[in-house]
Amino acid sequence: MKKKNTRITGSEREVLELLWEENQPLTSAEIVKISEHKTWKPSYIHLMINSLLKKNVIQVAGFKQTTKNYARTFTPTMTREEFSIRMLREENQLNASSLSLLFGALLEEDVDRATIDELSDMLQKKKEELEAADSGIEQNR
Repeated sequence: MKKKNTRITGSEREVLELLWEENQPLTSAEIVKISEHKTWKPSYIHLMINSLLKKNVIQVAGFKQTTKNYARTFTPTMTREEFSIRMLREENQLNASSLSLLFGALLEEDVDRATIDELSDMLQKKKEELEAADSGIEQNR
């Protein structure tokens, strides 16, 4: 089965960024209204929303009454970080060696002790999961 392409356009990215920043469900009219520095025409919003829905990057969160009508509201289906990882995977840029390089580059940033401790805990937990899986395989042989 063919993998679903979730590459998004620059305009779609602007909409997605806005939804992340606002951190609440928004209607298409609210997205247009809030988008101060948009590079797209307001009439294009419905095409972008439909495209983002097809790519499973946003979802319908519910409905909101606007004057006499009801409008769908939208939220992202994932965080910025999850989306970034998804894009790297889709471009086949995420593998064991690139993960090490990515992790190293992240550590070059201004990282505090608490963040390093959190990352260390995450790595230790993953290590334990892998060891448990390996010992389970050994027991089944």
